[in-house]
Amino acid sequence: MDLTAIGAALAVFTGLGAGVGIGLATSKATDAVARQPEADGKIMKLLLLGCALAEATAIYGFVVAIMILFT
Repeated sequence: MDLTAIGAALAVFTGLGAGVGIGLATSKATDAVARQPEADGKIMKLLLLGCALAEATAIYGFVVAIMILFT
């Protein structure tokens, strides 16, 4: 088995972690808005920032996997 393929597969798993993280963040934000509807703007702003950071991590993992496979 090729070790570069294993390394690339492990790098792609960052997307799994990002998906779980975004799901948990969305769940908690929904709960927070349900408890305090007047804080909707602040909660959504923080949610979008957190989701963007989690998604960036997934994209970095994907780029690393591509770099491992093709270099």
